[in-house]
Amino acid sequence: MFFDAQFWPFLVAITLLSMSPGVDTLLVIRNTARGGVRDGVVTSLAICCGLFVHATVSALGISLILLQSAWAFGLLKLAGAAYLVWLGMNSLRAARRGRGLPVGGVQAVRQAVPLWRPLREGLLSNVLNPKTVVFYMAFLPQFIAPGDPALAKSLWLAGVHFVVANLWQVAIVVMVGSAGRWLGSPSFSRWLNGITGTVLVGFGIKLALTRQPG
Repeated sequence: MFFDAQFWPFLVAITLLSMSPGVDTLLVIRNTARGGVRDGVVTSLAICCGLFVHATVSALGISLILLQSAWAFGLLKLAGAAYLVWLGMNSLRAARRGRGLPVGGVQAVRQAVPLWRPLREGLLSNVLNPKTVVFYMAFLPQFIAPGDPALAKSLWLAGVHFVVANLWQVAIVVMVGSAGRWLGSPSFSRWLNGITGTVLVGFGIKLALTRQPG
């Protein structure tokens, strides 16, 4: 049931998807630059935990309800857009302050970020993303045979996605974390925060203007 003929096409597709740059990649880079490797890894894990939420609601048909209900989809869309804009504005405020990023112990004084913060940011950015709802609703059923238990198979496929996405994102975390000297400079900090903030706000606005599918 799990390693059937559809597994390998799914693995290839989900690997290519995981390597495509987007909000998840941007958030992992930003949080690694802000709080180091630990924050980056926690952010990646939290983002990927949201996949199990989407797999569950997709298997139970809740995603279909969201897609068919204009007000429910709109509410989820606006919540996700507002959250992305909020994250982007935080980065833009940090850019305006012009402080170096606390990575790799470069700065003499490092402000510790509570563990719940990257956990919350990663999980909410994924769970509140209606594009993931649409993707899982349209994508997963293609790899579930009529005789398969829908929930178990959906969670299995989400688990594969979890592993692949984390491997890719943790590799990004390691690369960003090794660049601690560059990230510790105030000029690079302002540039990175400004870019990530602008892109996150742009993603939020684009999401808010996205029309309901179907």
